[in-house]
Amino acid sequence: MDISVVAAAREDDSPTEEPLRVATVADRLGYREVWVGEGPTWDAFVLATAIGPATEHIALTAGPVAVSVRDPLSTVRGAASVAELTGRPVGVALGASSVRVVEGVHGRSRAGVARVLEESAGAVRQLMKGEPGQEVVPGSGFRRQLAPPGGELTVAAFDDRAIATAAAHADRMVLDSVSPEQVRDLRAKLDTAAARQGRTPPRLAAWLPVAVDPAPESLVQIRSGLVGYLTVPGYREMFVASGFGAAVELARSGADPKSLLAALPAEAATRVGLIGDVTDVRGRMEAYAAAGLDEVALVPATAGDSGGERTLTALAS
Repeated sequence: MDISVVAAAREDDSPTEEPLRVATVADRLGYREVWVGEGPTWDAFVLATAIGPATEHIALTAGPVAVSVRDPLSTVRGAASVAELTGRPVGVALGASSVRVVEGVHGRSRAGVARVLEESAGAVRQLMKGEPGQEVVPGSGFRRQLAPPGGELTVAAFDDRAIATAAAHADRMVLDSVSPEQVRDLRAKLDTAAARQGRTPPRLAAWLPVAVDPAPESLVQIRSGLVGYLTVPGYREMFVASGFGAAVELARSGADPKSLLAALPAEAATRVGLIGDVTDVRGRMEAYAAAGLDEVALVPATAGDSGGERTLTALAS
């Protein structure tokens, strides 16, 4: 199983420089790739450009970026710009994001996002193949000056239509905070969708929260990141089946995040994460591999473990 590291994931109260620390730790320890997510705080391409000179070898993937916010050309241009300035291959991850981010933060409509994701994935795949001297867009009259970014196209997916988009266009599909049981189900859907397209299935990765020998504040940080999933279809049913129905009902009632965090038991993190001593975590990773996961993208808890140093060191071998 491949192992990569997520430097910037979901928004929390971590110091703004924490993603840079995570990336430098991952690079020093020999991890092959770092994901640079995008949210209300960080622009993924700017942060990836800063990570470049602060590290030596690690490959970069920007995103997932929200397809309702960024058009395909600006996405590929951003990746090519990072690749030019850092001398690293740069991949792109696309995703639907959420109403809260797309409409609440960016003020853009998320209507028809499944169609937008499909169209964007096809366009981005084509744009990532362009060479210097070719027109940026056929008929535009503008010529490419930057080389292709050199990385892969990843599509974040969970529902059937997004999975079909990944199967048709992506080199890799990525999930977020899922259980091994969900991986098994989604792996089967991806393989079926790829067979319909006549393609070899994309590799399957998952962002998974991780903490080796966690401090109490690490567990709080991970649980806080799960609060937003309590009402999401697919996740909601998993939490109910795991015995966390009270927290789900509270979320449906519109309770605030602090109340939801208090209602979500500590063991919820173990359903969709890698928590415990190094033996426990490695055993859990084997369970994900057996379910069909090709790559674990470690999202290290940094509260109580700056830069994820303890966790990433324990798993580096």
